[in-house]
Amino acid sequence: MGVQNLYPEANSDTTFKASLSPSFKSASRFSVIAKPDLTWTAEVEAATAHLYPKVSKVIPQFEWPLFAPYIKAINELKLQRNAVILAHNYQTPEIFHCVADYVGDSLQLAKLAAQSQADVIVQGGVHFMAETSKILNPSKVVLTPDTKAGCSLAASITASDIRYLRKKYPGVPIIAYVNTSAEVKAEVDICCTSSNAVRVVESLGVKRVILLPDRHLADNVAASTDVEIIPWNGACEVHERFTAEEIMNYRLDHPGLTVIAHPECPKEVVMVSDFSGSTAAMIDYVKKQKPKSVLLVTECSMADNVAAETTGTEFVRPCNLCPHMKRITLPKILDSLLYIREEIIIDPIIAEKAKKSVQRMINLG
Repeated sequence: MGVQNLYPEANSDTTFKASLSPSFKSASRFSVIAKPDLTWTAEVEAATAHLYPKVSKVIPQFEWPLFAPYIKAINELKLQRNAVILAHNYQTPEIFHCVADYVGDSLQLAKLAAQSQADVIVQGGVHFMAETSKILNPSKVVLTPDTKAGCSLAASITASDIRYLRKKYPGVPIIAYVNTSAEVKAEVDICCTSSNAVRVVESLGVKRVILLPDRHLADNVAASTDVEIIPWNGACEVHERFTAEEIMNYRLDHPGLTVIAHPECPKEVVMVSDFSGSTAAMIDYVKKQKPKSVLLVTECSMADNVAAETTGTEFVRPCNLCPHMKRITLPKILDSLLYIREEIIIDPIIAEKAKKSVQRMINLG
């Protein structure tokens, strides 16, 4: 039994226009390294003993021997490759806490990617995140452990859609959520994340903007600003499944429950929550406010990651999994690093145009 059996992959119909490297163009730049022994041994146990306490609350002891050999091998291989792993908050605990060098939400990872001194960046997240890392690091090798790790939001809009919007709304600035492809980023004026969307909207100093592709984020931003928001009809397949009725039922079952919602949730879900913010803001709220019981209305692996390092808080856990995030596993990270597989390659003209919209967002601070 391998680690991948613990998190079965979901099917995905998402396709990507940005080219990948089927012939592994950069592999020749790196030395050949033999695949490590992945059996559970006393040596593996000793080498990973300091890591298990980080995840002991969420990974049972009997499962650790499945993860530990991969964790040891990946951490050693990172040193050999001068590589770093960026992990989104939705990655599973064994990735988030045991092999990641940097963790965070989309904005945090974008900034960290821009600052990286590594030769290789492995994106523990979905495809658009790996593209963003490549946009900000054109000379580095950026790897995505699974090319099918997509995003319903990124798949909901294309570059031609942006050109259509330009004609329909001449002169209106277009803001793209980072959950979009490189081609889309290349066509818009500026990017945003859930943590800075309101700030980006108001920074443009205009009466109305187009904010795409998430209609729920657009609705929630519109409730926090006087700027008119023109939305696109995209949605996150994880967050749109939550309902206000579901949240109220959780409150009835758990008196005193604190509810924290991601702004990709429908507006009626946000309205019945105690706080709404990006994944980073949600984590920060839990750590600072220390609620007795909390419901994180977002992808469920984040609750595991926060619970692993939090004491005194009970986590009520609805389990809406992102099938794309769950495609990223320890075995795939290991193979990606070992063989320099699934390298992100973006047309230089598109990458340069996309970088401007991403950099404008980062420059806001």
